[in-house]
Amino acid sequence: MGPPRESTPEHWQRFWTDGRPLEDVYSNQERLLAEALRARDVRGCRVLEVGAGTGRDTVALVERGAAGFVVDYTFGALQLAREASRRAGVAVHMVCADARALPFREGAFGLVFHQGLLEHFRDPAPILAENRRVLEPGGVALIDVPQRYHAWTVLKQTLIAFDRWFAGWETQFSPAELERLVRRERLEVSRTYGEWMVPGLPYRALRVLLARAGVRALPMYPRGPAWWERGWQAWRAWLKERRWALYTCFVIGVVARKPDGGAAAREGA
Repeated sequence: MGPPRESTPEHWQRFWTDGRPLEDVYSNQERLLAEALRARDVRGCRVLEVGAGTGRDTVALVERGAAGFVVDYTFGALQLAREASRRAGVAVHMVCADARALPFREGAFGLVFHQGLLEHFRDPAPILAENRRVLEPGGVALIDVPQRYHAWTVLKQTLIAFDRWFAGWETQFSPAELERLVRRERLEVSRTYGEWMVPGLPYRALRVLLARAGVRALPMYPRGPAWWERGWQAWRAWLKERRWALYTCFVIGVVARKPDGGAAAREGA
């Protein structure tokens, strides 16, 4: 048996420099932005996105008054984030570094967040420990990952087994597993959320196959009649309030806080 597969900087450099324009990268449809704004007021807040991706969430937070920082260990991702900030006309600080050894002082940020990051490391504990270290007391960590019990997991793990996965290796988490990891690093879970894949996997796969054949007939985000969209949104809103529904989601996330030791000491005095 060969060495265990890994997700390496080389995988991600290829991924972020494959020539796709920024608008051809599926967004999270402002999922992280909504959760961040729900968790805290970002005006005047120093925010850190770990794993730059496209940088669009950091840009949106800066537009709402935050001071934005992004960190990634590949220059390809930082280039995309820089492109997003230039398009928006806002300033975002770019740092090339490893998520397991962040080059920031303790308590530097009021919000630390990431998506598409934790699942690529066989030991996620050092990343979460660094998240906690650079958070100020009372600061918010937002951790977004793939959900284990989803059809996407079957496809992904099949591709990994045949060494055809673009990122080399990846795992996934159930809601309970993610909560345990976060609490183990002494962060207090405030909320666990989930979201479904929209558009769905069959549609995305068909769109990719057609594009490879030179046919770009399908929109990235199809929309139905207004009555359909209203009903779909209402159904999703109802499901999001049910714990069991998290186990049907494509992605899940945890919103957690670093305990405010000063406040706890004052209460106990």
